[in-house]
Amino acid sequence: MKVLKFGGTSVANAQNIKLVLDIISHKAKDEKLIVVVSAFSKVTDLLQLASKKAAAGDESFKEILTDIEKKHLDALKELIPVPEQSSLLSHIKRIVNHLETLLDGCFLLGELSPRTSDTILSFGELLSSYIIAEALKQNIKNSSYKDSRELIKTNNHFGKADVNFEVSNHLIADFFTSNENQVVVMPGFIAASLDGINTTLGRGGSDYTAAIVAGALHATDLEIWTDVNGMFTANPKIVKQAQPIAFISYQEAMELSHFGAKVLYPPTIQPVLTKNIPILIKNTFEPQAEGTYISSQEMAQTNPVKGISHIDNITLITLEGSGMIGVTGSSKRLFEVLSHKNINVIFITQASSEHSICIGIQNSDAAIAQEAINKAFEIEIFQNKIEPCIVEKNLCIIALVGENMKNHQGLSGRMFSTLGKNNVNIRAIAQGASERNISAVINERDVKKALNTLHENFFEENTKQLNLFVMGVGNVGEKFIEQIHQQKKFLKESLKINMRVIALSNSRKMYFDEDGISLKEWQFLLETGEPADKEQFISNVKQLNLRNSIFVDITANESVSKTYEQFLKRNIAVVTCNKIACASEYDNYKKLKKLSRQFNAPFLFETNVGAGLPIIDTVKNLVASGDKVNKIQAVLSGSLNFIFNNFDEKNTFHDVVKEAGVQGFTEPDPKIDLSGIDVARKILILIRESGYKMEIDEITNESFMPAECLDTTSNEAFFESLEAHASHFEAIYKEALSKESRLKYVAQFENGKANVGLRFIPKDHPFYNLEGKDNIVLFFTDRYVDQPLLIKGAGAGAAVTASGIFADVIRIGNI
Repeated sequence: MKVLKFGGTSVANAQNIKLVLDIISHKAKDEKLIVVVSAFSKVTDLLQLASKKAAAGDESFKEILTDIEKKHLDALKELIPVPEQSSLLSHIKRIVNHLETLLDGCFLLGELSPRTSDTILSFGELLSSYIIAEALKQNIKNSSYKDSRELIKTNNHFGKADVNFEVSNHLIADFFTSNENQVVVMPGFIAASLDGINTTLGRGGSDYTAAIVAGALHATDLEIWTDVNGMFTANPKIVKQAQPIAFISYQEAMELSHFGAKVLYPPTIQPVLTKNIPILIKNTFEPQAEGTYISSQEMAQTNPVKGISHIDNITLITLEGSGMIGVTGSSKRLFEVLSHKNINVIFITQASSEHSICIGIQNSDAAIAQEAINKAFEIEIFQNKIEPCIVEKNLCIIALVGENMKNHQGLSGRMFSTLGKNNVNIRAIAQGASERNISAVINERDVKKALNTLHENFFEENTKQLNLFVMGVGNVGEKFIEQIHQQKKFLKESLKINMRVIALSNSRKMYFDEDGISLKEWQFLLETGEPADKEQFISNVKQLNLRNSIFVDITANESVSKTYEQFLKRNIAVVTCNKIACASEYDNYKKLKKLSRQFNAPFLFETNVGAGLPIIDTVKNLVASGDKVNKIQAVLSGSLNFIFNNFDEKNTFHDVVKEAGVQGFTEPDPKIDLSGIDVARKILILIRESGYKMEIDEITNESFMPAECLDTTSNEAFFESLEAHASHFEAIYKEALSKESRLKYVAQFENGKANVGLRFIPKDHPFYNLEGKDNIVLFFTDRYVDQPLLIKGAGAGAAVTASGIFADVIRIGNI
């Protein structure tokens, strides 16, 4: 004999009930079945709401009652042929009329006792089980209905009654010994006291009903049919990558269900565990899916962690003080107080010094608990031996669960390290001696990030998901997105990095998609987004609070560079090609570096100097290895190098600068490049990364540009000024020819001083043959004295700059 239980979503409406009937009919061919059903989906909530409204004198309870009646009558009409409907509809109406009488009584008396509440809530299962039993008779004639209240007896603890197993087991066994029906349908959740008063088994009690019956009859299996494919490694609504668990032990299932795995009501397991009856959790809507098999049978396991779960709405109460040290009975007094107030303690931890004890309870019990504890210890509080209890709300408990965790070292460290890297602050920790569960209390706002981070670490073959928030989608930004799209599969398969773009923004629009923006149509999606708003963009990023978040700044905007502090403080990494932040005041530069370390949020800006060339990384490695940079000579502007390599008798200076802009080598405002400020910022960043303190105004900038050109206020006026001063630039070019030299814009640092300016480079200099848009840097260090360390390559262009940004993002993924 098997016991099958169908949950509320499985019997939500006539369409779903037909699926249930098909499953029952198929299984009934092979063996006898007992079918336990819940109330229709949301009906118990509606009954509870109606009863509260009635007791509060709110006549809208009648509208709720009408909705409940209609829901059941509609289902019956669709499931039962017309000729047989009349008497059944009358029976449903009689049940609803009885319910109406009870609600009217609550309305007139203005009260709702626990006993009356249990009776009202029982109507959901009474209605659903009656309709399903009658519908089943259309397929299986040899089927019947049995009221659970006649078989399951409890005490009078209304709301969550305690079962009298001795009496109940005897009644269940006697009934089914004489019953010859192939299928018997029973309502779940409801029971009756020994004196015949309606009671309930607690929310989720239909599972418990099925387990009680299965245990009493020594059933071969207990099948729980629900709307998911079994128990999952985490809540699939929060963790998209969660996977069904094929096999799990009773103890593991109890731990997961206690910590919020709602697919199984925690008390369900006890009645079948003692009889060693397996539980199979199946999906009504995918009956062919494997589901989860719960038993005492040991299975070969490669992962010691079976699942990650959590409990929301937790309050942490801490009692502490020197008056607790060495004083026996403090814990006893604390728990007695809570017990007398009927407050369930979910979480306990105590310091070995006995200076403090910390407990976790539901938020709803916090005020009562605080008042009761402070009253119980009021003498010690008055004497300053114990502090008034500390109450922290809006917390959440997360738990790592696995039977074999005790046989594996380092799981706790791995768990806390994973959370720490994503700036998830742990308020309290508990681990039982069985080591089957490691629990931590965290802020409620971090639960999604924490669950996803832990799941990624323990269940996803170390695949790391990076969530990118990209601001600036011009030439470089477009190439960056293109590269992500092109390499996405390779990154996942080869580097175990799953890269998702969550947000995009330009100067006009911004678009967010928590599940990742489709990079095939990002341009279209961005145009459908909301108006660009920098502050709202930042707010959205913080609100999403995703793990491994990276803000990618592909602008040259000063106001955007001032937002980095906000991101770093929230453990959001920053990758930028925007040089303004690192070339700002030295104190600000140092503060950003410090925040990066303090909040474990990478701050990477390799593309600030040399686009995709590994220049900054090389400096960092030199310094980290103990070397000292004494002198730097460099051509750091790919745009200026391109301009002076192409400026000759055939091409005017104006035309070459125009072409550099078209090629994407210059900033949107070409004066930034031509004024030398861009090069000054780059050499400043290298100087700072070399370990020296310097400000931008300490760098001598020897401009070759006429003041009238630099004073223009628009690009149009700027290019007109270049034409007007054509003779100035021609004179510079002719001077270079006369000296058999080439023009290069050079940055130099030596003896604590730095300068940038246009230089005439002779044929024997390493910079002479620097072609196109290439950059070159010479580092003279304690180790590289006679022959400098040389880095050379393309230093401008959308594609190479994008690749440098991409490399920084991947570097974060590999941390």
